[in-house]
Amino acid sequence: MRPSQPERRPALKNPNDRSFTDRQANSAAAKKALLERFKARPGPDDPIMQQRRAEREAVAAARAEREAEKAAARAEQERLAEIERLRLEEEERIAEIAREAARKAEQAKRDAERPRKVLLEAVQYAQMRAAGKGGRR
Repeated sequence: MRPSQPERRPALKNPNDRSFTDRQANSAAAKKALLERFKARPGPDDPIMQQRRAEREAVAAARAEREAEKAAARAEQERLAEIERLRLEEEERIAEIAREAARKAEQAKRDAERPRKVLLEAVQYAQMRAAGKGGRR
């Protein structure tokens, strides 16, 4: 063999090569076996099948009941969360009103002290001017 030429192998024959009639007979036998298996299955009125159906229905009913309980618990949790949220909003609103009232009270206090402060500054200024003029003469 030379490396430049690809190696030629003879085509492999299928050891199970059969004629058309063999394949047709095998196909018919497989179909017949499948039909027998289908016919051997219990029908819907069979006690075993009725028991299985009843078990499936019981499981489905229990599942539905659990889902309903979960949904009710979830709704109750959401209701409580909404109540808590509203309570917090109300507390925040009351706190904001209190802060605003404190701010207004502080502003009113400053406004009330302003004339007194201005008068005090004016008196101090006048005293300073009087003291300053008296010392220069």
